[in-house]
Amino acid sequence: MIKQVLIGIVCGAAVLTAGILIGHFGITKSSAPSWVEDVAKDVDERLIEKFLSEVDNIQIQENLRELTKVPHMATTAGDEQTVQLMLKRWQDPETGLDQAWREEYMVYLSFPDPKKPNKVTVVSPSDEVLYTAREKEKTYPSDQDDPEVVQPYAAYSPAGHPKGKLVYANQGKPNDYQLLNNTVDLRGTIAITRYGGAGRGAKAINAAPYGVIGVLVYTDPLDINDGLMSDINETYPHSWYMPPSGVERGSFNGQFGDMLTPYLAAKEETFRIPVEDITGIPPIPIQPIGFEDAYRLICELGGEAAPTQWQGAFNCTYNFGPGFRNPSAFNNSDVKLDIFNYEEKKNSSNVMGVIKGSVEPDRYVIYGNHRDSWVHGAIDPSSGTSVMLELTRVLGKMVKQGKWRPRRSIIFGSWGAEEFGLIGSAEYTEQYFTKLSERTVAYINVDIAVFANATLRASGMPSLQNIIFKAAKQVNAPGLDSTSVYDNWIKYSNRTSQANGLIPNVGYLSGAGSDYAAFVHYLGITSMDISYTYDRSKTNARIYPAYHTAYDTFDYASKFIDPGFVSHQAIARTAGNVLIRLADSLIVPLNCSDYAETLEDYLNTAVTLYQHQLQERNISMEPLKRAVASFRSAATHLDQVIRSSDLANETPLTVRRINDQLMLLDRAFLDPLAFPDKYAYRHVIWASSSAGKPTFPGLADAFANTESQSSAWDKVHYHLSVLSQAIEGAAHTLGDVI
Repeated sequence: MIKQVLIGIVCGAAVLTAGILIGHFGITKSSAPSWVEDVAKDVDERLIEKFLSEVDNIQIQENLRELTKVPHMATTAGDEQTVQLMLKRWQDPETGLDQAWREEYMVYLSFPDPKKPNKVTVVSPSDEVLYTAREKEKTYPSDQDDPEVVQPYAAYSPAGHPKGKLVYANQGKPNDYQLLNNTVDLRGTIAITRYGGAGRGAKAINAAPYGVIGVLVYTDPLDINDGLMSDINETYPHSWYMPPSGVERGSFNGQFGDMLTPYLAAKEETFRIPVEDITGIPPIPIQPIGFEDAYRLICELGGEAAPTQWQGAFNCTYNFGPGFRNPSAFNNSDVKLDIFNYEEKKNSSNVMGVIKGSVEPDRYVIYGNHRDSWVHGAIDPSSGTSVMLELTRVLGKMVKQGKWRPRRSIIFGSWGAEEFGLIGSAEYTEQYFTKLSERTVAYINVDIAVFANATLRASGMPSLQNIIFKAAKQVNAPGLDSTSVYDNWIKYSNRTSQANGLIPNVGYLSGAGSDYAAFVHYLGITSMDISYTYDRSKTNARIYPAYHTAYDTFDYASKFIDPGFVSHQAIARTAGNVLIRLADSLIVPLNCSDYAETLEDYLNTAVTLYQHQLQERNISMEPLKRAVASFRSAATHLDQVIRSSDLANETPLTVRRINDQLMLLDRAFLDPLAFPDKYAYRHVIWASSSAGKPTFPGLADAFANTESQSSAWDKVHYHLSVLSQAIEGAAHTLGDVI
């Protein structure tokens, strides 16, 4: 019996051993699916180092040389040449993108009549012409002789022939006209104003209610040239300063996008509103002139002296007017504007390109820059386009060689007709509203890549601050050995953060200065805008002096803005670094706690400025305080989840859920009814504000109106509620899914 048991045990053991051996050697081990490794991949630092090393300043220089060969105002033959250049580069079999195509829009633009140039004259009582302002800028290098250089004009100014006594209205702000009207009867006058203080078109819009019938606008040398005025040895072509005949062109409309198709993409058969229903454009003729002509006009004015703060760089007293002083060569004469502008619907093109994502192709990181210029546009916008072309060359080559493919899709946009009101980017967001709203992680805007060569400047949502810092720390500052862009930046512009200590100052995208506007304000997409700029302690220039003039050429850029194109290279490296991290990181690198700090700063300012007066009217700020506290708590919790989780080994859906929370955060701040008087502004944190206070814009503007409108306290209460509920709602999007 025992013998049988022992034999059974031995046989059983043998069978078991054989089974184990067969199982080990005879059955193929199951392996994880091939996609698991791809899904868990994070950003590759070695790839970023390779990218940084391959960005070439000479390539950027040659890009700019090619882009600025001819003027390329929107919809002109020169613009079409740049369309073809972008397509050729992005469709290149060795360094191009996966796909590139053009998107067409039929848009409403405004042009001067080349057969009947606009004129500004001084005429005697018998209509004898005593003085004529320049119709075109003075030629230095031959660039200004190109027949396609458009005459300086105010886009969307109506045609007309107003004639009247000249008055000086400073910057054309509402309070400027109000003060002037206290001294001068403005009915039937022509106002001369200087750039700055108010939007271009607003200078005429603000004037019309007082009976002003025409407006001139010029750039005062005090505001752009640090007072320098002579082209013999002080201004271009001897330095970067605007020469006396330089004129800043521009669009004089007040909203972005095609004006005939609000909230609709401007396709051929799209419904269009009647032209007479367009708002936000000058109701009276307006024309820009150079400061050499403004000097002649202003220094001949009679009347009382304008206030000290209205005085500019001219070596004369700026008087109010009306009319010219006695004695004067222009005594008893009028100023006449002959404006022949016309409007036309024309086809404008965006050029689009894409690198498809390998893991999340339905998540987009968008990088954009407009392509059109007023003349040659070396700095605005071709500095940005030359950088974008170099960035896509390096990334496209990696893709074509099979060395890299981003986790998420990258979309590149070369926007058309930006100079006429951010039209190309706005129409794109209107056409693809739903898709972009649901799928876009972030938008990077690099318009004017280089204003000058001193330091980085960045603006964007607070959640992007940390990734901008990280990228800037990895790029060498141009011309400075062993100094990063970050370390150089912090010397020029910094602030103290409660959480992070001394850091560079990152601005906010609260207005509509470039193509980020539709992405931020209309779609609520996390966005940023970066450039290299000048040392503001060394110049009062409000922008680079050749801005929107015929002198913004390759010669100007290469001699005075960025010799060697090393600042262009630094921007390409920094922006490209940010782009790769947004496209490749396992967890989208957005920081909610930095957003919370900004909301807390805004709240503290609001409490200081408004709480006492609100309490007097039984309006409580407690809901807003609770909302901001709730947002801080949710942001801290989500940060903790991200830090404490082994996300590379989590299920893909867990990673996707967190990324969606981060991606959609700014969408939670949208309220389509918050700003009914502001076209396409829906983001309650970053809307534009006229109050000039570092706090919530809708609340600040509503509070500013309480001085003149007794009913405005209801609007204050309304905006408090809008803010409280938007911030509370955003906090809930960061919380755990219920």
